[in-house]
Amino acid sequence: MKHTKLKIILFVITQVLKGAIKKHAAVRKHVNGRSCVVQIVLKDGSAGRTYTFTNGQVTSKAGIHPNPEVTMLFKDIDTALTFLTPGVTQAEIIHAAKNFRVMVLGPDASVVWFMQLMNLTQTAALEQGIPMPDGTRRFTTNTNGGPLFVYVKDDKIVRMTPIDLDDSDAESWTITARGKQFTPARRGMINPHAQCLKSVVYSEKRILHPMKRVDFDPKGERNPQNRGKSGYVHISWDEAFDLVGGEIQRQKKEHGPGSMALWHGSHHQWGNVGYYLSSLLRFGNLIGFTRVHHNPDSWEGWYWGAQHHYGNSLRVGIPGFYGLVEDCLKEAEMIVFWSSDPETTNGYASGLEGTQRRFWAKELGIEFVHIDPNLNATAQLYGGRWIPIKPGTDPAMAIAIMNVWVTEGIYDKEYVESRTTGFEQWSDYLLGKEDGIPKTPEWQASETGVPARVVRALARQWAKKKTYLAAGGLGAGFGGACRNATGTQWARNMVLLLAMQGLGKPGINFGNLQAGTPLDHNFWFPGYAEGGISGELAHTAGAAHTYCRMPHVLTMNPVKQMVPRQRLPDAIIDGHATGYPWDGFSQEAQLTPFQYPMPGYSKIHMLYRYGTSTFGTINDTGRYVDMFRHDSIEMVVNQSIWMEGDALFADVILPACTSFERADISEWGNSGGYIHHNTDQLNHRIALFQHKCIEPLGESKSDYDIFTGILNRMGTGAMFTEGCSEFDWAKRMFDASDLSKKVKFKDFVKKGYFVIPAEQEKLRSPAYFRWFAEDRHKDVPEPIPLPSQWAGDFAKGLQTQSGKIEFVPSSLLRGDPDNAERPPVNRYIPSWEGNKTTALLHKYPVQMISTHSRFSFHTYGDGKDSTVNDIEDHRILIDGYYYWVMKINPADARARGITQHSLIRVFNDRCSVICAADVSPMMAAGVCKSYESSAEVDLFLDPRFGRVDRGGCVNMLTPKRPQVKGTDGMGSNSCLVEFEPYSLPVEALQRA
Repeated sequence: MKHTKLKIILFVITQVLKGAIKKHAAVRKHVNGRSCVVQIVLKDGSAGRTYTFTNGQVTSKAGIHPNPEVTMLFKDIDTALTFLTPGVTQAEIIHAAKNFRVMVLGPDASVVWFMQLMNLTQTAALEQGIPMPDGTRRFTTNTNGGPLFVYVKDDKIVRMTPIDLDDSDAESWTITARGKQFTPARRGMINPHAQCLKSVVYSEKRILHPMKRVDFDPKGERNPQNRGKSGYVHISWDEAFDLVGGEIQRQKKEHGPGSMALWHGSHHQWGNVGYYLSSLLRFGNLIGFTRVHHNPDSWEGWYWGAQHHYGNSLRVGIPGFYGLVEDCLKEAEMIVFWSSDPETTNGYASGLEGTQRRFWAKELGIEFVHIDPNLNATAQLYGGRWIPIKPGTDPAMAIAIMNVWVTEGIYDKEYVESRTTGFEQWSDYLLGKEDGIPKTPEWQASETGVPARVVRALARQWAKKKTYLAAGGLGAGFGGACRNATGTQWARNMVLLLAMQGLGKPGINFGNLQAGTPLDHNFWFPGYAEGGISGELAHTAGAAHTYCRMPHVLTMNPVKQMVPRQRLPDAIIDGHATGYPWDGFSQEAQLTPFQYPMPGYSKIHMLYRYGTSTFGTINDTGRYVDMFRHDSIEMVVNQSIWMEGDALFADVILPACTSFERADISEWGNSGGYIHHNTDQLNHRIALFQHKCIEPLGESKSDYDIFTGILNRMGTGAMFTEGCSEFDWAKRMFDASDLSKKVKFKDFVKKGYFVIPAEQEKLRSPAYFRWFAEDRHKDVPEPIPLPSQWAGDFAKGLQTQSGKIEFVPSSLLRGDPDNAERPPVNRYIPSWEGNKTTALLHKYPVQMISTHSRFSFHTYGDGKDSTVNDIEDHRILIDGYYYWVMKINPADARARGITQHSLIRVFNDRCSVICAADVSPMMAAGVCKSYESSAEVDLFLDPRFGRVDRGGCVNMLTPKRPQVKGTDGMGSNSCLVEFEPYSLPVEALQRA
């Protein structure tokens, strides 16, 4: 009986295949040009059927084929029926595969092709996108800057617009505060850099064909010294896959495990399938690689400093924001924006939602104060008091404020007594009992440039008013002063400031209204850090949700060797490096160094680079030029969309397509495990199906398909794909999420998005830290501390040893007590490259700060003929070339004979970078300001100055030194430079 049922099913498969080929163009496209014999058979040979594909058609017959190309082999009849009967769960499929009860045998390319075909027969009928009256079809996508409608006609993108919500979408939330009601705009308030993406899709800098460096011969001379100088020739995908796959295998045989390092830039295109923590990680785990370990590159001082006082390791040291928009609007009287410019950074992967909320705050009479060397965009828009300060001296000012509070007794004594530890020792430092130097406003004045009277007045006003502290772009974290040499000191002081005023009490918290909206945080949709399709449990948050909700084959990297990203050039050039880990589960793990090379593993001899440019986001990146050209590096592969940055130094270039040319699924702004529930930056939670809006340009392929092609050469393509296309994985992720309970997949795919209903008012998350201030059990939906980390009763207190805010952290007393650069008592230590480095300051008298860009997401929107280039705050067109902008003070400009938009050479001992001057009275004297995210690297030799970059990569100038000893924190904003007028000599344009 069972055998008869199986034979019927196998026959029906033939009819399903024939019907799909006849009805659906996508299926016809998939089978055209493919000749293949596939057999589905029981292991004992008692039943089977053969399917023969030729000329775009399929025929079949019962029985056993003597030599099929692909064989789907079932151990027994029960397994076969489970697999082939409609309604089988993915868990059953994975379980059978892991226990070898089913095997698919044959060349990986053919196996993957057949399995994807079987899935395609089930999904090809789904309508994607909505036809519009003008003849376009409206698709949706998601980006680093928010969701978009994408209008396409004749396989061309016509326009892109923000998503406007309609009456069928869930209602928006409303907050009632001080007798007024506030409801957000019903649209996706996208980030400005999302508006340039049509231009980057069609950029002339797109890489449209696989390429090989002209003087790179993997079987002969490899000429590493010419990387970045030589040209390229087009090669076929077959040759590219053979080159890369063959080299990976050669590396393993010749050098052993770990000889290939795999790394990526700071973020990539949005999407849960195509993201680096998803497809890239799955690919890497299947080949084995030395991990280039990332530092938290926007949260430095918080991770390496602040968390030791109050926990929050899962959030890289920043607090949560649950309920804080409502609390701020109802209770706060003042917001201090300290190194916080949310109108420039727009939070993290969000849009302009916070702008509307900050105008609500102004409407309610909440006062704004801005502490920043630059009269930044936020201060310009909203007004308020601007207090210019010398970069890197912010901790001194914070300490002086706390000195006033102690001296005048205007801090929350009851809170400090009951909710903190170590205050007496901290107070002794503030009052000078420890070192004989009272940390008064007068003490800090010469250091910060802020008059003592201003600091004293601010301290008194702060103590009188319920105050929110916006410390960084997100309200806590995300850039700013936490990226100085003194970044750990500053972030630690931000926690201590609020600890002295009652952190968590009504109107007293972290935030700038960029985050903390009343959304439904219990609705689960995976964020990118939850691992996507990676099957990786150790280096993603996949174990918490994704793996158990979406069963898939686990992957793991057997190579334990790591090298810190900041030290990768040192590891290659010097042959060794020391790093410190990012670990979201504890405060202590960061204190244990790891070494490269690790005993038993090979040193790195191959570099595989993916995604956006390193040069624009890592410090002192001139080192990377020397690294790429080092003779120990036998091959450099770059998988890139545009010819920019690191791609210029590759031996083999694999052209990836944009997210508009492939399918994916995601939720706007949802990073998941790294910044738990950070969708509360948004006004609406929006899950999106990212349509494949157009076909990939040229010969470009999706990252997923590139990985598949390489792994097919190595025999693991089927394991990588599990027989799925990107569309299939997106459906599996939809089915696993709570979204599947709210909308049918066919409707979701057609419309392209779903608005997750906001939380009912009575069920909204309470204000963050309120439970702590009131000494209650924790009542926000956050899975930290871990159960073992509560010092007292479970879910009561903080992650620290005492369960309280610790003015003198126990973790540093235990783990790093003798570190003079990060002492347990948070003493002020001047910057190692700043006002007190007298000899260097005499040579380079200007402090350069390089903040996150307003106009691109790291390097993703910059350069490449983007429309962003036409924004004069970003790049200036001079003699046909788009130059990076450097803002300088008028007095500094006059002293050097510099006029508006003239070319200047910004330089120090590390490099010279050519920029266009923006002479602005909104810059403090002695300070210049730029952005850290140039995608362009355009190196040439100037006979007067040596290596010069005119692409605008100011990270060529920043120091490689860590913020403090014993960390991998970047001190990007501690950078002394000089600048002068510059003319470009024609004879200098020789590649460097």
